[in-house]
Amino acid sequence: MPLLLPWSALFLAAAMLWPPATRRWALVPLAAAYGWAWADGVIDPVALAWPALLILAAALVRPASAQAARVAGHALFLPLAVLLFLHWLPGFHNLRVIAPAPLSPGAAPFGMYLNLDKPLVAFWVVLALAPPMAGANARRTMASALLCCAAAVAACLGLALALGAVDWAPKWPAAGWIWLANNALLVTLAEEALFRGYLQQRLSLQWRDRPWGAWAALAVAATLFGLAHYAGGWQWMLLAGVAGAAYGVAYRHGGLAAAVLAHLGLNAAHFGLFTYPMLAAS
Repeated sequence: MPLLLPWSALFLAAAMLWPPATRRWALVPLAAAYGWAWADGVIDPVALAWPALLILAAALVRPASAQAARVAGHALFLPLAVLLFLHWLPGFHNLRVIAPAPLSPGAAPFGMYLNLDKPLVAFWVVLALAPPMAGANARRTMASALLCCAAAVAACLGLALALGAVDWAPKWPAAGWIWLANNALLVTLAEEALFRGYLQQRLSLQWRDRPWGAWAALAVAATLFGLAHYAGGWQWMLLAGVAGAAYGVAYRHGGLAAAVLAHLGLNAAHFGLFTYPMLAAS
């Protein structure tokens, strides 16, 4: 249980990103999480190089910086983000909290780690770039989240059933609560921060003078989100691309909060009601 301390602090830091009054203070529990992780041997000293490089990238992309510096900052951030997402940077010993096993009859084995590398991307995007965190008001944010979540559930899970990728399998395993906490506070936030808060937002700004700019940015981000699920094969890439389009609409109308809530809703419906993650290959 003491080994969970780094992630308890990380969960707190992620939660503090949402209220504007606590956002800048999220760095305090984030630093504590990495201090605990180092003391517990969950990260090696080399792992501290990656947050340091992210801090450098954040300094470079400040609006007051010269254009060349901003370009350099984004050029530094993007490969770091990809490598952190893929868990390819050295120094992290992420904690396995769910041992690989089928969650329902016929399911492929599922296991889960609590990660200290991937969430760094979310903190960088939110704190360095300040993307829209919500819609014009709470009602618009929630409406965007609920409508896009419903569309994603119907389209993605309906298509997954039609493709034979999942079956109806209602369940809630004992590990479901740690799965839910991880998804709510870290997984969906990191993925939506990168694909919507960074890629879709940056492309929308780049193409803001084009009548098709906002929708093209949404489509590119959704396509890249689908391709990022290459490990699951073409079916999973297709499903993720469709889901990414729904999250992109949620983001456009309700900010990052709507995208995260829509993403979490689809993930929870998939986890609790259908084969998770997918049917095992016959």
